[in-house]
Amino acid sequence: MTTAERSRPTQTEAAEIMPFGGWEITPAPHGIGDNETLFRFPAPDDPAPGTARLLILSLYAAALGLAGVGVGVRAFVTVLGGADFWYVPVLTLFGLISVGLAVGSFLSIHRPALPWLLLGCATVPLAIDVLIAALY
Repeated sequence: MTTAERSRPTQTEAAEIMPFGGWEITPAPHGIGDNETLFRFPAPDDPAPGTARLLILSLYAAALGLAGVGVGVRAFVTVLGGADFWYVPVLTLFGLISVGLAVGSFLSIHRPALPWLLLGCATVPLAIDVLIAALY
């Protein structure tokens, strides 16, 4: 073992340093508890999510992304035509909220209902973006 390999922290040591749940090496506990991590990368011994579940989540997220691209194209045309100062920051804020919720849904894919709740919540700010872009 070289000196560089000996000085590198192990996953167990890194879990004590990093507060994010991506370093967990044990499966998530079932039930609500004080130490439960809702958003984490899957551990090596976690079962793979079902194919249908992953496919539906991916299709839902792709539909949100396609709608976001449509809003972006419409906003670009509107900005070229002259838009108020508030237009771009408001669309950006709601778009980023939607993207953050969609990312959270994939990080919580091993939870029973949380991914669906997060994707449903991601639809709301995107719908507001669509309305603003369509009505302005």
